[in-house]
Amino acid sequence: MRIEDYGLLGDLETAALVGRDGSIDWLCLPRFDSPACFAALLGDEHAGFWRIAPAAGGLCTRRRYRGDSLILETEWETPEGTIRLIDAMPRRGEAADVVRIVEGVSGRVPVHMALRLRFDYGRIVPWVRRRDGQLNAIAGPDAAWLDTPVPLEGREETTYADFAVSAGERVPFVLTYRASHEPYPHPVDPEQALADTEAFWADWIEGFRYEGRWPEAVRRSLITLKALTYHPTGGIVAAATTSLPEQLGGSRNWDYRFCWLRDATFTLQALLGTGFVAEAKAWREWLLRAVAGNPADLQIMYGIDGTRRLPEYELDWLSGYEGASPVRIGNAASGQFQLDVWGEVLEGLHLAREARIEADETAWDVQRALLDFLEGHWRDPDDSLWEVRGDPRHFVHSKVLAWTGVDRAVQAVERHGLDGPVDRWRALRETIHRDVCENGYDARRNTFTQFYGSDALDAATLLIPQVGFLPWGDPRVVGTVEAIERDLYRDGFVLRYDTAAGVDGLPGHEGAFLACTFWFADALHGIGRTADAEELFGRLLDLRNDLGLLSEEYDTVARRQVGNTPQAYSHVGLVNTARHLSGAPPAARPATR
Repeated sequence: MRIEDYGLLGDLETAALVGRDGSIDWLCLPRFDSPACFAALLGDEHAGFWRIAPAAGGLCTRRRYRGDSLILETEWETPEGTIRLIDAMPRRGEAADVVRIVEGVSGRVPVHMALRLRFDYGRIVPWVRRRDGQLNAIAGPDAAWLDTPVPLEGREETTYADFAVSAGERVPFVLTYRASHEPYPHPVDPEQALADTEAFWADWIEGFRYEGRWPEAVRRSLITLKALTYHPTGGIVAAATTSLPEQLGGSRNWDYRFCWLRDATFTLQALLGTGFVAEAKAWREWLLRAVAGNPADLQIMYGIDGTRRLPEYELDWLSGYEGASPVRIGNAASGQFQLDVWGEVLEGLHLAREARIEADETAWDVQRALLDFLEGHWRDPDDSLWEVRGDPRHFVHSKVLAWTGVDRAVQAVERHGLDGPVDRWRALRETIHRDVCENGYDARRNTFTQFYGSDALDAATLLIPQVGFLPWGDPRVVGTVEAIERDLYRDGFVLRYDTAAGVDGLPGHEGAFLACTFWFADALHGIGRTADAEELFGRLLDLRNDLGLLSEEYDTVARRQVGNTPQAYSHVGLVNTARHLSGAPPAARPATR
């Protein structure tokens, strides 16, 4: 399957990817960051999968989500008739379930089911036995049960079922996971679970408040963003997968099942701008818990529950998606120094304050501590928001976000009456601003650069006017947009930076970065080229698969989605650009410099 051939299921604690062939090829249980029990996505069928499809096989004829839900309906038209596979992951808290119901639409169609559970990313074959009329698989800490009325057969360490459905018949399968030391959870009624899941999503989308254009695309992106939310803590993972390559066949393969602090600002913009205040508040609370402690120990990312240690290692028994290796678990970038994160956190908390989300009384104390660290370290070189694995440098975007953090502190005093050394902060804000304009701007080419003393460009500098560092009409902003259009705009989409320059210390190249392309659409609109912005936005919408999903990047040569999927950053970009093109207020208030 291509990356865009997969649909998403989720229960707000984990997620599954279902291919057009009816196979679940990726599922981590019980959490997003747990080891996968189906990992065929990153290897082959030996790593675990669960397929239900017509016995003749083949890709589906069509598929769709049921209304504004995460219930996936996949249909096959065959010579014998038509069947529909209904997939859902209900929310019940007690255990994790995948409900699959085969429905006969017309005729009588032979159906084949194959289930191969492989715990620990395909490494462990469980012991399978029949228990109380169900199939029970157990290995170490993991246990799963399959409940179905269909006769099952086991051979070659795989469970099979062959049956037929006629029009109007429904045949259910329920896979339930729970830790092996805990008792078997109460069985799930598949039809009731389906109804409960549909009701949950219908109730949730009632909070949607958006008057702009492209409402259906915005709704689906927000549903995807909700699906990437870990409900117990409010954290939002960057993507549901690990190690889907940024270059087909390459080694730029990373684990994105964690929460990045820099995503906070853009995510809050998307949630607050569309009416989902409760989700914004939960994300803000996750943020405050995660950053609590010594500001010097702030990380760029955390686990979904705020875990700090995210050691990176490789799974040598998996060949990787289409041979792209290594397959990585964990993320070593969690130990990098990325200066912009301090500014991103302060900006995110500023947005929450502007939205009048009631803050804990200690929230400002945390921000004061972050500001103290920023004041003492803004001159330090860092690894940039792109998590380069080359030498630390004075990246322009990082300095701009340091300025942003200080500016939001000044606004907190001036606009909200909070206490702090505002005169000192005003002076620091001016010093950082002057430093960036003197060292990060190339007057010969009229553009901001990637880092001090560099000739390279960086799409992150498109955010300079978005954070209020300079107004959209400033000639230096217009020049930067035009320079990026000239040097980083390839085949209709935007690269993060030129990987050939070797700044990131990694081999190979990558696709066009979708979030950056949304930023570019925002920038075109900001400098008055609205027609160009809308044309680009339409092209981005066309990259979504038939279910409205986007991955991290797009390979303009292969014309395929690449990178981890579905990517929260891409969907947040879609929502925010739709808002901006529809006349939503700017993300940041202009600084009072």
